[in-house]
Amino acid sequence: MSDPYRHSLAVSWEEFHRLSRLLSERLLEHAPWRMLVAVTRGGLVPAAIVARELDLRVVDTLCIASYDDRTRGAPEVLKAAGAGDGDGVLVVDDLVDTGVTARVMRGLLPKAHFATVFAKPEGRPLVDTFVAEVGQDTWIVFPWDQHPPLAGGRR
Repeated sequence: MSDPYRHSLAVSWEEFHRLSRLLSERLLEHAPWRMLVAVTRGGLVPAAIVARELDLRVVDTLCIASYDDRTRGAPEVLKAAGAGDGDGVLVVDDLVDTGVTARVMRGLLPKAHFATVFAKPEGRPLVDTFVAEVGQDTWIVFPWDQHPPLAGGRR
């Protein structure tokens, strides 16, 4: 199988923080939220920033694995969030790509508001709020992925 990514976009910590704050500003108009759910692992960083900016203290995680470096796999729910049907819940992730993870999240939390920093065309219809759109053929290199993990193995 050939690599579907023709372009690469490296995002610095400073730029990612700036975009996460911009996402927070856009989410203010939809407040109040009863809790925030971070989609791990990519959503942990923007979720921390959004939680701080929106003064949200109740934070949970929805752990879904679907990527291994650049290879997509079948989504696997490793841990569901204790958020009921998602009513009053803000779900934050770094990116919506093809929508595979987003569809799983929507199935688990159908009433949640789903926000991402980046959106690609295939996944865009599944997101309620986002700040930056990139092409479907662009691989985003997030700041935390710019060095191999200390433990090795999967990213």
